[in-house]
Amino acid sequence: MSEKRIRVLVAKPGLDGHDRGAKVIAQALRDGGMEVVYTGLRQTPEQIVTAALQEDVDVIGMSILSGAHGTLFPEVVKLLKEKGAEDVLVVGGGIIPDEDIPALKEAGIAEIFGPGTPLENVVNYIKEKVN
Repeated sequence: MSEKRIRVLVAKPGLDGHDRGAKVIAQALRDGGMEVVYTGLRQTPEQIVTAALQEDVDVIGMSILSGAHGTLFPEVVKLLKEKGAEDVLVVGGGIIPDEDIPALKEAGIAEIFGPGTPLENVVNYIKEKVN
């Protein structure tokens, strides 16, 4: 009997056009035994939540470099709640100032992973929180 694999949606919200970090994270999660769906660039919160529901994911991981994290990340959490999917773990990463992290966590983002976070820390965090 096989254990259910963790399903993660990796998303790039907003107008940010850089996705190398998101692709590195996606590969690390795959290497960690998870199923990963990558949405591609320039996704709206609505598109991210729709994809997460369609793909029946356990986790949404958003990567942002544009500075719009304070608006886009909480909107994803709000839309998940509206759809009755508040059990989906939401994490974020990218260029996010330390002083913005408490407000993001208060808005429902479980964890923020900044530049230089070891990939195994991200994989282990998700495994711990989902299992």
